[in-house]
Formats: sequence, C-alpha cells, structure tokens
Amino acid sequence: MAALTLLTVAVLSMAVGAKQIPPGEVWHALTDRDAAEYAVVRELRLPRTLLGLLAGAALGVAGAAMQALTRNPLADPGLLGINAGAAAAIATATALFGLGGGTGQVWFALLGAAIVTVGVYAVGGGRAATPARLALAGAALNAALYSYVSAVMLLNAAGLERLRFWTVGSLASADTGTVLRVLPFIAVGLLVALAAARPLNALALGDDAAQALGARPAVARAGVILAITLLCGAATAACGPIVFVGLLVPHLVRALTGPDLRWLLPYCALLAPVLLLGSDVLGRVVGRPGELQVGLITAVVGGPLFLTLVLRTRTTRS
Repeated sequence: MAALTLLTVAVLSMAVGAKQIPPGEVWHALTDRDAAEYAVVRELRLPRTLLGLLAGAALGVAGAAMQALTRNPLADPGLLGINAGAAAAIATATALFGLGGGTGQVWFALLGAAIVTVGVYAVGGGRAATPARLALAGAALNAALYSYVSAVMLLNAAGLERLRFWTVGSLASADTGTVLRVLPFIAVGLLVALAAARPLNALALGDDAAQALGARPAVARAGVILAITLLCGAATAACGPIVFVGLLVPHLVRALTGPDLRWLLPYCALLAPVLLLGSDVLGRVVGRPGELQVGLITAVVGGPLFLTLVLRTRTTRS
C-alpha cells in the first residue's frame, strides 16, 4: 500500500505543472522520444521527481533515526539545527569562494551538518543528553545559523539571487546532475541507518541492556550520527533546508508499524517522499500560473501538526 501510494504521487509529480499531462500518458511521454511532452517530462519533471524521492527518504529516515537516538519525539533535522548548519556552510562557501553548485556544495553541506550534529549532541549532554537540553541547544543553534545565513545573503549581492530560492527549500532547480551528485551520499546514509535499526532498538532499553543483547552503544551512536549527517547534508545541498518532513512522518508511520525501527525506517523511506512530493505538487497547483516552493508548503502543513504533537507530548508527560 505504501509503495502504491508513493507510485501514485510520483506519477502526479510528472503529470502536474504548467503543461498538464494526463496521468495515463506519463509513461508514453517518458519513453517515446517523438512524444510532444518528452522533453518536459524527461528533462524537467523526472529529475525533479527523483530528487523528491531521494530527499524525502533521506529526511524521513534521518528524522526517525534522530528521534530514536535522542529519545526525543520532537527531534527533527530542521528543528535541531542540522539543516541550518548545512545551509550556513553553503552560504559561507558561496560568499568566500563563489561556490555555484556541483559536488563542492554537497561536501560543504556535509561538513556543516556534521559540525552542528556533533555540536548539538555535545551541548545537549552527550550520552546523558535529555530531550529538553537537545531541543534548547538545537533551537539556539538553528536561530543563530539562520541569522548568519540571512546576513551573508544581504552582504553578498552576487550570491543573493543564487541563494534566495534555495534557502526556502525547493525542488524546482533539480536536474540529472544534481540527482547523480547526491545519490551516493543518500544511498550510503540509508544503508547505514537501516543497519543501525536493531542496535537502536536495543539502545532504547538503556546502554547496559543493549550491551547484554550484544549491541555496542558507542558504535551504534557513531553510525547513526554518520547516517544523519550524510542524509541531511546531501538533502539540504540539493533542495535547501526543508522542515517538518523528518518530524511528522515518523509519528505518522509509528501508527502503522509501532516503534520497531526495523519496520519504522523502511516505511519512513517510502512515505516521507509522499509528503515531500505531494507538497511539491500542491505548490504547483495553488501557485498557478507560477508555483509555491515546497519548503513553504511543508512549513504551512507542518506547523499546525507540530503544535498538535507538542500539546500531545506535554499532555502525555503530565
């Protein structure tokens, strides 16, 4: 069912746009070079859809892994400042070195994401981190880094236009090169996260119980941090900082799979792209004749749901 839903949204992503294509004709437009819509679908909408699939899976799995690692149900790559770290690194590289994209952008994003991931975890208390301390550390870094990105954009007129749409979060500039650049990083990140599912299940019982079950807590945490860095850094480099996908999808998926990460992570990889691509399609529909960037749509949809989760969490704890 999840795979069928994802396939449906992917077809809609290639069918909806300035030029409407009936869903039943998408495959024909995708494979027949003589079709009138071949160039539109193959060169524009297919890379955009593939990037949405990769970025959605990356953010969904990273969010679920982060919530399990920190034992914080409100953990999210955006809320904890990891996406902001990637954005700050790219803004710095753009201002200082004239970075205009390519593989260099991915590496800078990974560096920024890694620094902030380690920083939030350390400031939050490391192994003794509490959800409240992690949330406060992430919120503080998130605010500071986005203020820095805004300052860089204002002071660097040449890079302003290049960064303006990217900082909102968008799939509109996707091309085959972008997909191929981020694919290895996201693929490795997904594999590492899926391999860490069983140790993360054991860590939920505490370090002593996890060691008794054969898990190595330090190795498991290092692997999860590596996976989160790869997934968030690559997704942010390609699409810009997109919020709420990594927060909301794990909560929705838990209602289907329960807390077992061996099921939760694969389902997040399938259903998070549904939210991201669905938001992208919605942005094209409501923003006609132009479009609204996907980062705006996920923020509008995710904001009320986030408040609902906060209230539910507070009620549960009280």
